[in-house]
Amino acid sequence: MTEKVKVVTLGCEKNLVDSEIMSGLVHERGYTLVSEKEEATIIIVNTCGFIDAAKEESVNTILDMAELKQTANLKALIVSGCLTQRYKEELLKEMPEIDGIVGTGDFHNINQIIDEALVGRKPVYVGNPVFNYEQKLPRRLTTPRYTAYVKIAEGCDNACTFCSIPIMRGKFRSRSMESILEEVQQLAAQGVKEISLIAQDSTNYGTDLYDGFKLPELMNRVSEVPGIEWVRLHYAYPGFFTDELIDVIADNPKICKYIDMPLQHSSDSILKRMRRPGRQRDARELIKKIRERIPGVSLRTSLIVGFPGETEEDFENLKSFIQDVQFDRLGVFTYSKEEDTPASRLPDQVPDEVKEYRSNVLMEIQREISNSRGSGRIGQVIDVLIEKYDGRNDVYVGRSQFDAPEIDGEVFVGGSELTIGSIAKVKITHSFEFDFSGEVVA
Repeated sequence: MTEKVKVVTLGCEKNLVDSEIMSGLVHERGYTLVSEKEEATIIIVNTCGFIDAAKEESVNTILDMAELKQTANLKALIVSGCLTQRYKEELLKEMPEIDGIVGTGDFHNINQIIDEALVGRKPVYVGNPVFNYEQKLPRRLTTPRYTAYVKIAEGCDNACTFCSIPIMRGKFRSRSMESILEEVQQLAAQGVKEISLIAQDSTNYGTDLYDGFKLPELMNRVSEVPGIEWVRLHYAYPGFFTDELIDVIADNPKICKYIDMPLQHSSDSILKRMRRPGRQRDARELIKKIRERIPGVSLRTSLIVGFPGETEEDFENLKSFIQDVQFDRLGVFTYSKEEDTPASRLPDQVPDEVKEYRSNVLMEIQREISNSRGSGRIGQVIDVLIEKYDGRNDVYVGRSQFDAPEIDGEVFVGGSELTIGSIAKVKITHSFEFDFSGEVVA
């Protein structure tokens, strides 16, 4: 009987790419990929281990899937990803339900792992977290046919004191430009129009392989691939955001005027404890320069509240900063104490209830900012990538170049019959908290 495989992906879009490669490998083997967990004879749970909430979700998902051995057709439960890379010993000891484990650098062996798991060997493939993305591997997209993520680098060298990514993903390493462009060409041939370039630290791309920062050149070359209409950039580390990169985003019409730049905090004392680049003045100057040179740009950031030693004064500083800067999009994380990171050993840990309060305060401030900034788009004509049709309300739903997939807002479009996956010109007529509505223009 042909095995039926379901891949469950948790965590970030970088994990999603790895899941799509594993899906491609098992499909190439002749196994059937299924969407319903009850149908599966093999389930692969690709875990996240970044913060406590993500680890808890991963463990709960593993346990939920394991129950299918009793209630459905499951024969083998494989666990992959960041949680296994970091906690393989604990998982093996505490979760006998797991039939095989694979880390972040070994998932190309997924078919061999399945073979061993099916005969009861409980394979463990967790070695060096470095995965070779240069090799040609099959990939089965799980995103809509018109959009895809492309990983341009893996790992990180920045050594932020709160972050466990280097433990789970290793040192920063860029993919060659040739391998990235080859993948983009393959995706474009499948009908992909939007490419989201992803890395833990995208702005540092190329410094380890070439003679400097190569992200501007890469983005231009990706935009030249026939069929690609939008090129989107994720996780732009502020310390390496060059003037050349600003110019490329400003001048190339296919590059989305959207910048996701995690700043984490604004207080100089907290930034120093986090071991982040520069200080608040540097962030303000960079943002001012970006907005001056890229008119209409949408800026998104991520912040951490409750970092060890964060005082009321630090928090007031952060509130003032976001009120002054007026980000278009903003996400807030409560600090998670991760073992084996320098921050976990710092004194003055902030109580959980204080972290939650501060997070809620910031998000309430951001709601008002998003409302205000969104209203400024009323009357503009913008390109919208049409993603679905809502028959109940007789509107199409899409995203503008200012909204990343699965993260940001949507645009509701009426007044015309449209094609899913097409890009329409839409005049914005109404602004909501995070979304827009409008009408197609000729």
